[in-house]
Amino acid sequence: MCGIAGIFNFTPGIVQESSIRSMTKALSHRGPDADGYYFNDHVGFGHRRLSIIDLSALSNQPFTDISGRYVVVVNGELYNFQEIRNELPDYPFLTSGDTETLVAAFAKWGPECVNRIKGMFAFALWDKQEELLYICRDRMGVKPLYYHLNDNGIIFASEIRSILASGLVPRKLNKTALPDYLSFQSFGYPLSPIEGIRQLQAGSILKISKRGVEKTIYWSIAENKPEFDFQDEAATHERIRQLLRKAVQSRLVSDVQVGAFLSGGIDSSIIVGLMAEMSSVKPSTFNISFSEKEYDESFYAQLVAKRFNTNHTTLELSPEVFLNEMENAMNAMDSPSADGLNTFVVSKAISKTGVKVALSGVGGDELFARYPFYNKYLQLQRHKKVFDHTFLLRKTVADILRKSNSGKNHRIASILAAKTVSISNIYPEFRRIISPLQIRQITNINWNGGSQLFTELTKNQDRFGQLPFLSQVSAAEYLGYTQHTLLKDTDQMSMAVSLEVREPFFDHDLVNFMLFVPDSFKYHHNPNTSLVGSVMPMLPKEILHREKQGFLFPWQVWMKNQLKSFCETRIDFLCQREFINGANLRLYWKRFLENDPTIRWTEIWLFVVLEYWMERNQVES
Repeated sequence: MCGIAGIFNFTPGIVQESSIRSMTKALSHRGPDADGYYFNDHVGFGHRRLSIIDLSALSNQPFTDISGRYVVVVNGELYNFQEIRNELPDYPFLTSGDTETLVAAFAKWGPECVNRIKGMFAFALWDKQEELLYICRDRMGVKPLYYHLNDNGIIFASEIRSILASGLVPRKLNKTALPDYLSFQSFGYPLSPIEGIRQLQAGSILKISKRGVEKTIYWSIAENKPEFDFQDEAATHERIRQLLRKAVQSRLVSDVQVGAFLSGGIDSSIIVGLMAEMSSVKPSTFNISFSEKEYDESFYAQLVAKRFNTNHTTLELSPEVFLNEMENAMNAMDSPSADGLNTFVVSKAISKTGVKVALSGVGGDELFARYPFYNKYLQLQRHKKVFDHTFLLRKTVADILRKSNSGKNHRIASILAAKTVSISNIYPEFRRIISPLQIRQITNINWNGGSQLFTELTKNQDRFGQLPFLSQVSAAEYLGYTQHTLLKDTDQMSMAVSLEVREPFFDHDLVNFMLFVPDSFKYHHNPNTSLVGSVMPMLPKEILHREKQGFLFPWQVWMKNQLKSFCETRIDFLCQREFINGANLRLYWKRFLENDPTIRWTEIWLFVVLEYWMERNQVES
């Protein structure tokens, strides 16, 4: 796991070395073990390394292939690099790492090599002979990659703040993207919070030459249905288990210790169980415990640790620790987000033990359709005929609900007013934080009410519409919340403390298979049906049949007490910015302080985080 940065000039000219070095320095937290640089007349690369596979200096980057033609910088891991090496018997490998494997594969197969690679990665590769630059991102969008394109060339990096550190891109807020952030708590593809900086689409590759930029999408979610009899429930459960085992096994490849987050919930327990089953050494597991018994899961974590004989560490933390770490977590945000504090604090605690790599059970809820709105969507589809024939009645009720001050009522109104129960119409309302009406009242942004999420779902509507209903929601999750909030927060919060987190539940083969599993296998009366059926003999019954639990930070209380001054200061500063209707935002804050039940803490926190992020990164509006 690393950080990459680079600049490509369309016309020959010396790339500013100072800019590349500043960009690379801004990524030092992502790779504290080594740095490296490459320069020529067209391109400059910078790299920060967190050494995981082949710890020797021979694998430092930028890395040049044996012929001297290709130069590459990579962020991430190629889980199947040993398999790829076996297909390249004629290449004289000098290292035992996955970086050389990538460049050798590119030398053999060209950009099509990405179809053979399995892993989480973002890379940039320079072809000296053809004077071509390729930048690529993994299928699921686990590893970030941003770029700025102008008349002179392209600037790219693992983080937005690295591009800003070049001094070549104005620190100007992308106000047209703000409604997406306020609606869904993050900036979705291709948007970013900075005007002129874009996210590279997951599963895509850019080819850049002096003639311009060409984009290829090499993988899309739910594009190919596996050849499998999905009506055979027992065979389906067995296949899920096989894919889970393979996903975990591939993520154990490392030349440093691999640990695991162990909450005591079913997802992390399965990951640990499979680790123990396939590893030749005891897994090292970590659990965060709380003094508040209603939140504490350490009993279950210890039960699992004992079952699988792990080297278990319980890290005792109080809510006050999380509160004290809040600003550190906010400083770690490369892109504003309403979430991520939990990941930052847990990652920091694990990193302090000396562990560099940890497996996580994140993604299980999305994969196995566990959120309540999955079942709500299923029920809507089952009553589609009633929905289709009651449009006028629904619209009348929706108009009444929109007159209230409740964001929840506004979201319900949007669902009721939808002409169809398509996933593109319904899913955004499940995930919406602030309603369009409220955004228009609080901001001065000229906005038509649309969103990038709706646009992307509409593009994929025909393909997603062929999936089982629960899988339609999962597919929407992967394009929405999962990619742009969950994975982004996991990456930025863990890499802020130099910890590599690997997520087996986001294995693209596993995800693609699960998207075609029938609803009846996933949700009889228990949303754990397909997962439990696949791992039944493995886990203790106390884990399999316990209710889902998690620590919920008391933000509603903190923001009115311990964090009141902090929040109020950010709100006051934000109210002075031209894109905010200061009077309406202050009223919104006042209603929240007066315990208006229609305003959730997240609706306020989004504004607080935005202002803090702008101040921290010196972003102008």
